[in-house]
Amino acid sequence: MASSDWDPATYSEFAELRARPFWDLIEQIDISDPIQSMADLGCGTGELTVALADRLGIDRVIGIDSSPAMLDAATTHARTDRRFEAGDIAAWTTDEPVDLIVANASLQWITDHPTVLRRWIDQLAPGGRIAIQVPANADHPSHTCSTAVASREPFSSVLGPTPPPDPVAENVLPPEHYSTLLHQYGIDAPHVRLQVYPQVMASTAAVVDWTRGTSLTRFFKVLPPDLHDAFVDAYRTELLETVGEQRPYLYTFKRILMAGRLPR
Repeated sequence: MASSDWDPATYSEFAELRARPFWDLIEQIDISDPIQSMADLGCGTGELTVALADRLGIDRVIGIDSSPAMLDAATTHARTDRRFEAGDIAAWTTDEPVDLIVANASLQWITDHPTVLRRWIDQLAPGGRIAIQVPANADHPSHTCSTAVASREPFSSVLGPTPPPDPVAENVLPPEHYSTLLHQYGIDAPHVRLQVYPQVMASTAAVVDWTRGTSLTRFFKVLPPDLHDAFVDAYRTELLETVGEQRPYLYTFKRILMAGRLPR
């Protein structure tokens, strides 16, 4: 990976596995009355954004993302009533409240979830819905091994004594905390659950291809390009030494799904 930006091709390599939690999340949205407008915060390539809009018949859609590469991919799905814009989802607000806010695997990159959730819910129209999914697997070797590699040379000299922290470990709250926050912010009967997604990979090493499109990107933003491949190789070695070479490999991926709506 020669760029510090997100790589849509790498991220989309496991598109089907990444989509499963999204659609499980969508099943929790109350669709007893029409949803006319939606904001997808952290829309990525926009494929799931437009698929959801088509499924629910949503008229007005905006997707927000901070990655130029992801937005370039998303623009292929744009039309008059479906816009994709660059922005900071943590600070996002709208002059026209929306009926649905979706944030799929994006909130974990943001600090201070209580403040961000309060801000997002304030952008909902009366009766508006919110649906959020975050990974919760910071204790898995797929995450801990990259942190271990970052503390060694030649990477530690560049990354310094405090390498980029794991956003999942730093930012994601316990499921019950999210339930409390959503209730405090006016969400009626919030649905929050921790779910394990058993992802069967061809081998343990295949996990490297998964994480280089997500968790490892924080290191690529700091390391010079000539150290990217070396970091991935060292991470692969660390992961195989920790987990062992398994074919196939069951990658147990924990995620938190939360959804609810404001009173009408």
